[in-house]
Amino acid sequence: MFFQENIKKAAKRNEAFRRVLSTGKKSQLVLMAIPQGEDIGAEVHPSTDQILFIVDGKGNAVVNGKTFKVGENDVVFVPAGARHNLINQGDDELKLFTIYSPAEHADGTVHETKAEALAAEHG
Repeated sequence: MFFQENIKKAAKRNEAFRRVLSTGKKSQLVLMAIPQGEDIGAEVHPSTDQILFIVDGKGNAVVNGKTFKVGENDVVFVPAGARHNLINQGDDELKLFTIYSPAEHADGTVHETKAEALAAEHG
């Protein structure tokens, strides 16, 4: 599916925990908004690389037990099989877009909250 938009503006406007924008044969573009004090949740994608691009806010990224600070314009590459989490440590929502390769979620998926995302994944 073709997609074209100013990704930083789209990420800053996004209020959903997870919003799949476009899915191709080998990758997927997703927006995320992590509320203050919350996180994505520690996870491992066994066969999927993930690239996280921070657009607004600040937090901590944890990859295979190593924690480091992230903020606007930072990128975190998470190779397949790495245990990872992204924790909002700021005063506002942490806004980002992420690329999964290959795709991780059904095309068109929107989870308004983390609880909704967890229910869908474990449902």
